[in-house]
Amino acid sequence: MIRLTLLLAIVLFLALYAWKDWYMSLCGLILLMAFTEHPDMPNSMFGVHGLNPWNLLCAVIVVAWLLHRAREGLTWDMPRSVSVLLLLYLGIVLVAFLRMISDRHELTLPKYTTAYLVSEHLLNTVKWVIPGLLLFDGCRSRRRFLLGLASLLTVYLLLSLQVIKWMPPSIAFSGETLTQRSAKILLKEIGYHRVNLSMMLAGASWAILATAPLAKRRGQVLLILAASVVVVYAQALTAGRMGYATWAALGIVLSVIRWRRYLPLVPLALLVATFVVPAATERMLKGFSAETRDSNALVTARTVDATEGGPDAYTITAGRNIAWPYVVAKIGEFPVFGFGRLAMERTGLTRFLWDEFEESFPHPHNAYLELLLDNGLVGFLVVVPFFFVAVARSMRLFRDPSPLSAAVGGVACSLILALLIASLGSQSFYPREGSVGMWCAIGLMFRASVLRGQLFETAPASVPVPWWKPVSRQPEPALRASQTPRHQIDARPWWRLS
Repeated sequence: MIRLTLLLAIVLFLALYAWKDWYMSLCGLILLMAFTEHPDMPNSMFGVHGLNPWNLLCAVIVVAWLLHRAREGLTWDMPRSVSVLLLLYLGIVLVAFLRMISDRHELTLPKYTTAYLVSEHLLNTVKWVIPGLLLFDGCRSRRRFLLGLASLLTVYLLLSLQVIKWMPPSIAFSGETLTQRSAKILLKEIGYHRVNLSMMLAGASWAILATAPLAKRRGQVLLILAASVVVVYAQALTAGRMGYATWAALGIVLSVIRWRRYLPLVPLALLVATFVVPAATERMLKGFSAETRDSNALVTARTVDATEGGPDAYTITAGRNIAWPYVVAKIGEFPVFGFGRLAMERTGLTRFLWDEFEESFPHPHNAYLELLLDNGLVGFLVVVPFFFVAVARSMRLFRDPSPLSAAVGGVACSLILALLIASLGSQSFYPREGSVGMWCAIGLMFRASVLRGQLFETAPASVPVPWWKPVSRQPEPALRASQTPRHQIDARPWWRLS
């Protein structure tokens, strides 16, 4: 009751403050993502499903933003190609939803009412992108950039502290105990599934490190390092194996892009993590020896060679090796347009896998396969290019000499790549609560990319143009271009930089 009262008081304050400064309230809205998924927080109000404090605050901020745009002189200047990709992305989501709602005879669970489907698979899918779009439109000053970065990264730090609170150090020495407790406690006490938490924190630890160029004093650098270590430790306690692999892959990729001198430290970091949380190593190696196999009588009898010794694909993939061949075969039936949203359940694949193997697969546990199954090659060729463009622009910013550009690019690159890598074994390309931070980073990144592009169009080669040069219509100093002079910026693509 105390937590709910405090939440409502904060929401009310932010809703009122939005009429004075909608951007500050937006940052508060983003911070609330660390708590609003908690099971104790209300999911509905006045008996209306989806009418909750976070949604109400988001709606108020959107209205305040619309009313303040003219006063702040804001114009929508997102690159046309990116805007087109975003609209096509939205079109894919809408078409997939309409196909689902028009053919849902296989959705037999009591929860699948029309109100539930509209709320969870349409409104909620779209709303998680809104904070990122608002950040892009409103982030026109250095101060706002820093506020946006601080708010989205603080979400991950607060989530990490909650994980550490509910996962005591005593469980860090047993892989089985770590697995059981994380599966039971994290969703119940925090509201995020351990698989999603592991992916989110895998990207967040590197994203926090990417902000180091903004530090002006040694104490600030140490604070950034400490925050990153806290997030890494919390991620190890989630027992999410795909997240572990994502964290290691991200470290290598980011080191190759900008931190090449630190590449030799990646193995050392893995050794330190193994020493601090040995249960994470035990969890990661599950299935590679006979004594760590999972048992499933139906799977063993029908699909798996039961000989002793050697790796066991069923345990290593958590049963995905059973489901994926059937998903691929189903994709082959309608490869161009797919089946629409929730295709795994609506085509009967979920029921078949349970009847045949006693395996629960409400979705394919692979975002790429889910995208192909739901939306076919058409959806795949719309959604994946958007993320490719976002990653390419993020990497280029990450290599920029400007500290703020590098920080924004590094944060976006870390969070986007975390999703793309982890999507090989879980996740979804439909926006959801775990991806809000990534969409916020994408919004900040596209704004920094636009400002960086303006430098090449308007700034003389010999005259540095500062971030903070005032613009007449802005109530505060506006960022018109990168802090780095044009002649100091290498305009080559990121993959050609040495």
